[in-house]
Amino acid sequence: MDRRLTREALRLMEGHQPFVRATVVKATGSVPGKVGASMLVLADGTCLGTVGGAALEERVKEHARAAFETRRGDLFHFDLQAWTPGGLPSLCGGSVEVAVEYVPARPNLLLWGGGHVAHALAEILPTLEYDYSVADDRAEWVTPDRFPTAERREVVAPERLWEVFDPPVFTHLYLLGYDAMKDLEVLASAIDRFPNAIGVIASAAKREHLFAELRARGISREAIARVRSPVGVAIGAESPAEIAVSIVAEIVEGMHPSIPGGRRAPRIPTSREGDAAARSP
Repeated sequence: MDRRLTREALRLMEGHQPFVRATVVKATGSVPGKVGASMLVLADGTCLGTVGGAALEERVKEHARAAFETRRGDLFHFDLQAWTPGGLPSLCGGSVEVAVEYVPARPNLLLWGGGHVAHALAEILPTLEYDYSVADDRAEWVTPDRFPTAERREVVAPERLWEVFDPPVFTHLYLLGYDAMKDLEVLASAIDRFPNAIGVIASAAKREHLFAELRARGISREAIARVRSPVGVAIGAESPAEIAVSIVAEIVEGMHPSIPGGRRAPRIPTSREGDAAARSP
Protein backbone atom coordinates (compact mmCIF):
# COMPACT_ATOMS: atom_id res chain seq x y z
CA MET A 1 0.00 0.00 0.00
CA ASP A 2 1.38 3.38 -1.07
CA ARG A 3 1.41 5.75 1.90
CA ARG A 4 1.41 8.77 -0.40
CA LEU A 5 -1.81 7.63 -2.07
CA THR A 6 -3.36 6.79 1.28
CA ARG A 7 -2.57 10.25 2.61
CA GLU A 8 -3.98 11.86 -0.53
CA ALA A 9 -7.15 9.75 -0.36
CA LEU A 10 -7.65 10.83 3.25
CA ARG A 11 -7.03 14.47 2.31
CA LEU A 12 -9.66 14.26 -0.43
CA MET A 13 -12.15 12.65 1.93
CA GLU A 14 -11.55 15.30 4.58
CA GLY A 15 -11.87 17.95 1.88
CA HIS A 16 -15.23 16.53 0.76
CA GLN A 17 -14.01 15.85 -2.77
CA PRO A 18 -15.05 12.83 -4.85
CA PHE A 19 -12.40 10.67 -6.49
CA VAL A 20 -11.85 7.33 -8.16
CA ARG A 21 -9.38 4.75 -6.88
CA ALA A 22 -8.16 2.16 -9.37
CA THR A 23 -6.26 -0.87 -8.03
CA VAL A 24 -4.73 -3.92 -9.69
CA VAL A 25 -6.34 -6.81 -7.82
CA LYS A 26 -5.16 -9.73 -9.96
CA ALA A 27 -2.23 -10.19 -12.34
CA THR A 28 -1.32 -13.13 -14.55
CA GLY A 29 1.94 -13.44 -16.44
CA SER A 30 4.15 -10.50 -17.34
CA VAL A 31 2.49 -7.18 -16.51
CA PRO A 32 3.83 -3.71 -15.65
CA GLY A 33 1.56 -3.12 -12.67
CA LYS A 34 1.66 -5.78 -9.96
CA VAL A 35 -1.14 -6.62 -7.54
CA GLY A 36 -1.72 -3.62 -5.30
CA ALA A 37 -0.60 -1.01 -7.82
CA SER A 38 -3.03 1.89 -7.42
CA MET A 39 -3.97 5.21 -8.96
CA LEU A 40 -6.22 8.03 -7.80
CA VAL A 41 -8.18 10.01 -10.39
CA LEU A 42 -9.82 13.33 -9.55
CA ALA A 43 -12.87 14.87 -11.17
CA ASP A 44 -10.68 17.24 -13.22
CA GLY A 45 -8.65 14.31 -14.61
CA THR A 46 -5.65 14.79 -12.33
CA CYS A 47 -3.97 11.48 -11.51
CA LEU A 48 -1.67 10.28 -8.76
CA GLY A 49 0.02 6.89 -8.81
CA THR A 50 -0.05 4.28 -11.57
CA VAL A 51 -1.57 0.92 -12.47
CA GLY A 52 1.04 0.19 -15.08
CA GLY A 53 1.16 3.06 -17.56
CA ALA A 54 0.78 3.07 -21.35
CA ALA A 55 -2.48 1.90 -22.96
CA LEU A 56 -3.63 0.07 -19.83
CA GLU A 57 -3.55 3.23 -17.80
CA GLU A 58 -5.35 5.26 -20.47
CA ARG A 59 -8.12 2.67 -20.61
CA VAL A 60 -8.44 2.73 -16.82
CA LYS A 61 -8.71 6.53 -16.94
CA GLU A 62 -11.61 6.15 -19.38
CA HIS A 63 -13.37 3.88 -16.91
CA ALA A 64 -12.63 6.38 -14.14
CA ARG A 65 -14.30 9.17 -16.12
CA ALA A 66 -17.32 6.93 -16.64
CA ALA A 67 -17.40 6.20 -12.91
CA PHE A 68 -17.73 9.91 -12.18
CA GLU A 69 -20.73 10.01 -14.51
CA THR A 70 -22.48 6.94 -13.14
CA ARG A 71 -21.20 7.28 -9.55
CA ARG A 72 -20.29 3.63 -9.44
CA GLY A 73 -17.26 1.48 -10.17
CA ASP A 74 -16.68 -2.02 -11.46
CA LEU A 75 -14.08 -4.73 -12.04
CA PHE A 76 -12.36 -4.74 -15.44
CA HIS A 77 -10.21 -7.36 -17.19
CA PHE A 78 -7.41 -6.35 -19.57
CA ASP A 79 -5.26 -8.55 -21.79
CA LEU A 80 -1.85 -7.00 -22.46
CA GLN A 81 -1.49 -8.95 -25.69
CA ALA A 82 -1.57 -6.95 -28.91
CA TRP A 83 -1.95 -10.14 -30.97
CA THR A 84 -5.21 -11.27 -29.35
CA PRO A 85 -8.71 -9.99 -30.23
CA GLY A 86 -9.56 -7.14 -27.86
CA GLY A 87 -6.07 -7.06 -26.41
CA LEU A 88 -4.37 -3.79 -25.59
CA PRO A 89 -1.50 -2.62 -27.85
CA SER A 90 1.07 -4.16 -25.52
CA LEU A 91 3.67 -6.89 -25.84
CA CYS A 92 3.82 -7.72 -22.12
CA GLY A 93 1.81 -10.89 -22.68
CA GLY A 94 0.01 -11.06 -19.34
CA SER A 95 -3.38 -9.90 -18.08
CA VAL A 96 -4.70 -7.88 -15.17
CA GLU A 97 -7.93 -7.20 -13.39
CA VAL A 98 -8.40 -3.64 -12.13
CA ALA A 99 -10.99 -2.60 -9.57
CA VAL A 100 -12.30 0.90 -10.26
CA GLU A 101 -13.91 2.32 -7.13
CA TYR A 102 -15.90 5.55 -7.08
CA VAL A 103 -15.53 7.34 -3.74
CA PRO A 104 -18.22 10.04 -3.37
CA ALA A 105 -17.65 13.33 -1.62
CA ARG A 106 -18.26 12.87 2.08
CA PRO A 107 -21.26 15.03 3.02
CA ASN A 108 -20.57 18.36 4.68
CA LEU A 109 -23.76 20.15 5.69
CA LEU A 110 -24.37 23.80 6.45
CA LEU A 111 -27.43 24.20 8.67
CA TRP A 112 -29.10 27.59 8.78
CA GLY A 113 -31.06 27.72 12.00
CA GLY A 114 -30.06 25.94 15.19
CA GLY A 115 -33.56 24.84 16.16
CA HIS A 116 -34.99 21.45 17.02
CA VAL A 117 -34.48 19.80 13.61
CA ALA A 118 -30.87 21.00 13.43
CA HIS A 119 -30.26 19.61 16.92
CA ALA A 120 -31.79 16.27 15.92
CA LEU A 121 -29.63 16.18 12.79
CA ALA A 122 -26.55 16.85 14.92
CA GLU A 123 -27.31 13.68 16.86
CA ILE A 124 -27.30 11.54 13.71
CA LEU A 125 -24.68 13.04 11.39
CA PRO A 126 -21.56 12.11 13.42
CA THR A 127 -22.61 8.45 13.46
CA LEU A 128 -22.27 8.46 9.66
CA GLU A 129 -19.04 10.51 9.74
CA TYR A 130 -20.83 13.36 8.00
CA ASP A 131 -19.54 16.82 8.88
CA TYR A 132 -21.73 19.82 9.56
CA SER A 133 -21.62 23.47 10.60
CA VAL A 134 -24.49 25.49 12.03
CA ALA A 135 -25.33 29.18 11.72
CA ASP A 136 -28.01 31.26 13.40
CA ASP A 137 -28.45 34.89 14.35
CA ARG A 138 -29.41 33.85 17.89
CA ALA A 139 -26.34 33.14 20.00
CA GLU A 140 -28.18 30.92 22.47
CA TRP A 141 -29.11 28.48 19.69
CA VAL A 142 -25.55 27.76 18.47
CA THR A 143 -23.70 27.07 21.70
CA PRO A 144 -21.02 24.37 22.11
CA ASP A 145 -23.31 22.53 24.51
CA ARG A 146 -26.03 22.40 21.89
CA PHE A 147 -23.77 21.42 18.96
CA PRO A 148 -20.61 19.87 20.44
CA THR A 149 -19.67 17.99 17.26
CA ALA A 150 -20.12 20.86 14.79
CA GLU A 151 -17.14 21.83 12.67
CA ARG A 152 -18.16 25.46 13.10
CA ARG A 153 -20.80 27.32 15.06
CA GLU A 154 -21.38 30.87 13.89
CA VAL A 155 -23.67 33.63 15.09
CA VAL A 156 -24.35 35.57 11.90
CA ALA A 157 -27.10 37.63 10.32
CA PRO A 158 -28.66 36.03 7.22
CA GLU A 159 -27.37 38.73 4.89
CA ARG A 160 -23.79 38.09 6.07
CA LEU A 161 -23.85 34.29 5.84
CA TRP A 162 -21.59 34.09 2.77
CA GLU A 163 -19.12 36.51 4.30
CA VAL A 164 -18.54 33.93 7.01
CA PHE A 165 -18.84 30.68 5.05
CA ASP A 166 -17.37 29.60 1.70
CA PRO A 167 -20.28 28.02 -0.25
CA PRO A 168 -18.35 25.41 -2.32
CA VAL A 169 -16.95 23.82 0.84
CA PHE A 170 -20.37 22.36 1.63
CA THR A 171 -22.24 19.59 -0.15
CA HIS A 172 -25.65 20.49 1.28
CA LEU A 173 -27.34 23.62 2.58
CA TYR A 174 -30.46 23.16 4.71
CA LEU A 175 -32.63 26.09 5.72
CA LEU A 176 -34.15 25.09 9.06
CA GLY A 177 -34.77 28.60 10.28
CA TYR A 178 -37.38 29.96 12.62
CA ASP A 179 -38.19 33.06 10.56
CA ALA A 180 -39.55 32.82 7.00
CA MET A 181 -38.20 36.22 5.97
CA LYS A 182 -34.72 35.35 7.17
CA ASP A 183 -34.96 32.03 5.36
CA LEU A 184 -35.89 34.00 2.25
CA GLU A 185 -32.78 36.18 2.51
CA VAL A 186 -30.53 33.14 2.88
CA LEU A 187 -32.26 31.31 0.04
CA ALA A 188 -32.15 34.29 -2.33
CA SER A 189 -28.42 34.71 -1.80
CA ALA A 190 -27.76 30.95 -1.99
CA ILE A 191 -29.39 30.41 -5.39
CA ASP A 192 -26.49 32.01 -7.25
CA ARG A 193 -23.69 31.34 -4.76
CA PHE A 194 -24.27 27.85 -3.41
CA PRO A 195 -23.37 25.28 -6.09
CA ASN A 196 -24.64 22.11 -4.44
CA ALA A 197 -27.83 20.75 -2.89
CA ILE A 198 -30.21 23.23 -1.24
CA GLY A 199 -33.12 22.10 0.92
CA VAL A 200 -35.79 24.11 2.73
CA ILE A 201 -38.11 22.85 5.46
CA ALA A 202 -41.47 24.37 4.60
CA SER A 203 -45.17 23.79 4.53
CA ALA A 204 -46.84 24.06 1.12
CA ALA A 205 -47.95 27.62 1.91
CA LYS A 206 -44.52 28.73 3.08
CA ARG A 207 -42.85 27.11 0.07
CA GLU A 208 -45.15 28.86 -2.39
CA HIS A 209 -44.59 32.19 -0.62
CA LEU A 210 -40.80 31.79 -0.72
CA PHE A 211 -40.76 30.77 -4.37
CA ALA A 212 -43.10 33.60 -5.36
CA GLU A 213 -40.81 36.10 -3.64
CA LEU A 214 -37.80 34.64 -5.44
CA ARG A 215 -39.54 34.99 -8.79
CA ALA A 216 -40.48 38.57 -7.92
CA ARG A 217 -36.77 39.25 -7.40
CA GLY A 218 -36.04 38.07 -10.91
CA ILE A 219 -34.77 34.58 -10.08
CA SER A 220 -35.69 32.16 -12.84
CA ARG A 221 -37.96 29.16 -12.38
CA GLU A 222 -35.09 26.95 -13.58
CA ALA A 223 -32.85 28.24 -10.79
CA ILE A 224 -35.59 27.84 -8.19
CA ALA A 225 -36.29 24.29 -9.39
CA ARG A 226 -33.06 23.00 -7.90
CA VAL A 227 -34.25 23.87 -4.40
CA ARG A 228 -35.59 20.80 -2.60
CA SER A 229 -38.75 21.55 -0.69
CA PRO A 230 -40.09 19.47 0.89
CA VAL A 231 -36.90 17.86 2.08
CA GLY A 232 -36.30 14.30 3.12
CA VAL A 233 -37.62 10.92 2.12
CA ALA A 234 -41.43 10.81 2.30
CA ILE A 235 -41.89 8.69 5.41
CA GLY A 236 -44.62 10.76 7.03
CA ALA A 237 -42.14 12.47 9.36
CA GLU A 238 -43.60 14.91 11.86
CA SER A 239 -41.37 15.22 14.94
CA PRO A 240 -37.93 16.89 14.69
CA ALA A 241 -36.24 13.51 15.17
CA GLU A 242 -38.33 11.91 12.42
CA ILE A 243 -37.67 14.82 10.06
CA ALA A 244 -33.93 14.50 10.76
CA VAL A 245 -34.10 10.78 9.92
CA SER A 246 -35.88 11.54 6.63
CA ILE A 247 -33.28 14.17 5.67
CA VAL A 248 -30.34 11.90 6.44
CA ALA A 249 -32.04 9.04 4.57
CA GLU A 250 -32.31 11.28 1.52
CA ILE A 251 -28.61 12.15 1.72
CA VAL A 252 -27.65 8.48 2.00
CA GLU A 253 -29.97 7.59 -0.89
CA GLY A 254 -28.47 10.32 -3.03
CA MET A 255 -24.92 9.05 -2.44
CA HIS A 256 -25.67 5.66 -3.97
CA PRO A 257 -26.45 5.22 -7.68
CA SER A 258 -29.01 2.49 -7.24
CA ILE A 259 -31.07 0.75 -4.62
CA PRO A 260 -31.55 -3.06 -4.49
CA GLY A 261 -34.79 -3.99 -6.18
CA GLY A 262 -34.43 -1.58 -9.05
CA ARG A 263 -35.23 1.76 -7.40
CA ARG A 264 -33.02 4.54 -8.61
CA ALA A 265 -31.67 6.99 -6.06
CA PRO A 266 -32.27 10.62 -7.01
CA ARG A 267 -29.27 12.69 -7.93
CA ILE A 268 -28.79 15.69 -5.70
CA PRO A 269 -29.66 18.50 -6.30
CA THR A 270 -33.07 17.99 -7.82
CA SER A 271 -36.65 19.06 -7.23
CA ARG A 272 -39.50 16.85 -6.10
CA GLU A 273 -43.23 17.39 -6.18
CA GLY A 274 -45.60 16.07 -3.55
CA ASP A 275 -46.78 16.68 -0.04
CA ALA A 276 -44.32 17.75 2.62
CA ALA A 277 -42.49 14.99 4.42
CA ALA A 278 -41.32 17.65 6.81
CA ARG A 279 -43.27 20.47 8.31
CA SER A 280 -42.04 24.01 8.85
CA PRO A 281 -40.94 24.74 12.41
